[in-house]
Amino acid sequence: MDFSELDIKCIIGIVERGKADKVVEAAKKAGAKGATIFYGRGTGETEVNKFLKLHIESSKEIIIILCEEEIKEEIMNAMVTVGRLKDPGTGIVFSLQVTDLIGLRHRKDFEE
Repeated sequence: MDFSELDIKCIIGIVERGKADKVVEAAKKAGAKGATIFYGRGTGETEVNKFLKLHIESSKEIIIILCEEEIKEEIMNAMVTVGRLKDPGTGIVFSLQVTDLIGLRHRKDFEE
């Protein structure tokens, strides 16, 4: 099957360090097949530090999940709930359309 025929979404979540495992666990319960987690550092805190002379932890965990369009909303809702992402400063979650996909041929769920 040509992956370009599928409606695949990429969900990206950026959460406070130490919270990604719980967020990914909730995403899996909602239908995600897996996730990639890596570490990053935000730049917005640097500007706050210049003005307020405060140390703010800028270390983040970035979560990437590929899924079918049909389950995207449920996965994102689970991530928002468990990560408390509606609370200020706790993180964000968004999705992108995947236009090219190579390397998931072993995943039957994407091929059917």
